[in-house]
Amino acid sequence: MNSRECGRAVVLCIALAGCNAALASCGTEDGAQKLPALVLQIKREADESPVSLTVEVAASRQERATGLMHRRNLPDGRGMIFVFDRDEQLSFYMRNTLIPLSIAYIASDGRIAEIRDMHPLDLTPVVSARSVRYALEVPQGWFARENVRVGDLVMVDVLAKTNPEPR
Repeated sequence: MNSRECGRAVVLCIALAGCNAALASCGTEDGAQKLPALVLQIKREADESPVSLTVEVAASRQERATGLMHRRNLPDGRGMIFVFDRDEQLSFYMRNTLIPLSIAYIASDGRIAEIRDMHPLDLTPVVSARSVRYALEVPQGWFARENVRVGDLVMVDVLAKTNPEPR
């Protein structure tokens, strides 16, 4: 990504999340492209305590199709959220994805509907049990380590400003 494209990405990130934006670098150490990032809050249902996660936002068809492919690592506390324009049954697989991930399927109101593990390079579809609006990928086991469970609330209001491309 050249400096002009990086500058546009910074402007988009700020427009998406205002003061909550965290600026992603314009690439990773392994050469994979990074998207603008923001800080996402998850409120645990059990005790209403929050946990923060820095996520890249994949809202276009191309961004959703590429996802976390070709990355060699993803640190705890980082992830990618896939934003769709309507509720639908989602299906993800791990083509060209080198790191083990956990995925949370999230309803339009922000409630986590289910959490599943995915394995590197596995082409088996991981299909949501019901229609959802978002999918959140994190390093495998992160949800368990942070005591994030089905029913917890992802504060998706910061994503309302994104305009995802229709599927």
